[in-house]
Amino acid sequence: MSTSRVPFYYRLTSGIRITVRPTYLVERSNPLLGQFVFGYHIRIENVSEQAAQLRSRRWLIHDDAVGDTVVEGEGVVGEQPHLLPGQVHEYRSFCVLKSPTGWMEGSYRFVRDDGSSFQAAIPRFVLAAEPRADTVS
Repeated sequence: MSTSRVPFYYRLTSGIRITVRPTYLVERSNPLLGQFVFGYHIRIENVSEQAAQLRSRRWLIHDDAVGDTVVEGEGVVGEQPHLLPGQVHEYRSFCVLKSPTGWMEGSYRFVRDDGSSFQAAIPRFVLAAEPRADTVS
């Protein structure tokens, strides 16, 4: 699959640019069992003049089959990156839907070195399974 065809989404909030590139993971999915697995690559860039640390996350995951789920927690994949101006943090994660379509969006809570905090928006991104060549629609 050509990466140029994979959509990406980005949002800039308070000097933090968040870019998301979702992909449908055919090899990990089982449509007959209602398991559609989506991976996503997140790039967090500090384009401000001040350092900031990512402390927590809040996701809203919409599955067309079951509705909305909120997931909250500390950091991202076990880390709370401290980003100096110009620094980047990247990670990959995934979610499993019961439907072939849905979306995700959310926010990261950042704390600056002066103690002030803000929510950086994670743009809504679409999750859509690609039809498999070995199945009949």
